[in-house]
Amino acid sequence: MPVTGPDFISLQVSDLDASQAFYERYLGLVRSPAGPPHAVVFTTTPIAFALRDVVPGTDLASGDRPGLGAAIWLHATDVQAIHDALDADGHRIVAAPIDGPFGRTFTFADPDGYHVTLHDRA
Repeated sequence: MPVTGPDFISLQVSDLDASQAFYERYLGLVRSPAGPPHAVVFTTTPIAFALRDVVPGTDLASGDRPGLGAAIWLHATDVQAIHDALDADGHRIVAAPIDGPFGRTFTFADPDGYHVTLHDRA
C-alpha cells in the first residue's frame, strides 16, 4: 500500500508545560484528552499536532535551531490577530505577514526556536 499522507506531527520541546501554554495562549490550541504522559496532543484537524518531551540523546540546542530543513505550516482563521499578539508580547517574528497564494501568511519562532508558519487560506 502506498503512503496516503501525513497523519501526525510532533515537536520535541525543552519545557513541555511552557510550550503547551504558548501554543494554547497564542494559537488557541486545545489539548486532547488522549495522549501519553510525556506529550501534549492538541485537537487539530485534519491531522493531530503534538508536543513531546525531548527524546533521550537529542540535543535541541546542538544546531542553529531545531527543525532546520523542515517546514511546519498550520492553518489559522485569524493570522493577523495571532501575529499582533505574538509581536506585542515580544516573540520573534521570522517573516512579517504577507498576502500570497496561501492567504495571509507569516512565520514566528516558538519558545524552542522552531519556525512555524501560519496561513489563513484553507
